[in-house]
Amino acid sequence: MKNSSKTMVLSLAERCKNVLSSNWHGQLHTIKADAKGSKGDIHGSRVKYFFTKGKPYIWIREDDVHNVNTMIDERGSFAVANTIPGPLMGLLKSIKKLPPRVALIGDVVPLKDEKVKLARESLRQIILSEQGAIHHPSYSVSGVLSSSSIGYKSKSENLLEVLEGNEPYVAYKFDIRCCNYIDGNGGIHEVNLDDIAVVKTDPLSPFAEKLIDGINQSQARRRALMLFCFVYLNKSARDAFMLCVDRKGFDVLAKIPSVMSKDGVCHYEWKDLRFSFKEGAEDIEAFCHKLVEMEEDALKNVSSFSGLSI
Repeated sequence: MKNSSKTMVLSLAERCKNVLSSNWHGQLHTIKADAKGSKGDIHGSRVKYFFTKGKPYIWIREDDVHNVNTMIDERGSFAVANTIPGPLMGLLKSIKKLPPRVALIGDVVPLKDEKVKLARESLRQIILSEQGAIHHPSYSVSGVLSSSSIGYKSKSENLLEVLEGNEPYVAYKFDIRCCNYIDGNGGIHEVNLDDIAVVKTDPLSPFAEKLIDGINQSQARRRALMLFCFVYLNKSARDAFMLCVDRKGFDVLAKIPSVMSKDGVCHYEWKDLRFSFKEGAEDIEAFCHKLVEMEEDALKNVSSFSGLSI
């Protein structure tokens, strides 16, 4: 497969939905309150959630004061970061780069008994669907996922603890009133809620964290990413990590030459690079197959260059 050298940028709505669909936990903030009413201070904690039908459905531990706060004041904010597993997070911190994230403002609304049952059943179906998709992986899929960190839990495994664990939770839906996408450089972009509602959930979202980790934990696949930079974008990368994956392609964080100093020393900087597929990958197997195709194609393209170490 020949990858396009042109960058295909996902819409902000697509990026938002990919972040919300790929993660399983976020930071919830509510206004502190007691029997006398709102105190005005903010309480924040990490909560589990799943995203469906355009809304996050949040599971809050029974002992978390969010449960008291929302009885008095339903207003809240919810922040979710892009899934950044394994060595990639350490790299981002070292270069002072943040993972893309989504910041939501809205109302934290408790679910009534019947709605809780429906939410739990919806979550169970999502988990079964995601687990079924990789229950008998093909050679190309297992080749990528097998490199993921030992003991790594998938999104569905973490959410399964909500259904089958011993810790009691209270279920809520988060009614969104405002949505902002915050890029890796800290730029804030307001996103139209209607656009998010129209955009389809990316089929790779549930597996993004495991795919990214599997690729980044493999030295051979990281060398392939460096090769992609050379063959498809004509950039010489000293190192590279997979940053984001989606059905249209993937983003790579690559260490490429920036400037040459007066004494002839080459300086490098980390840059986001986009690689686009000619046709979308409609499932995890198609994505891994396209990745393997790109690796084979890149090797063929550089085979004529003498002295290039692969």
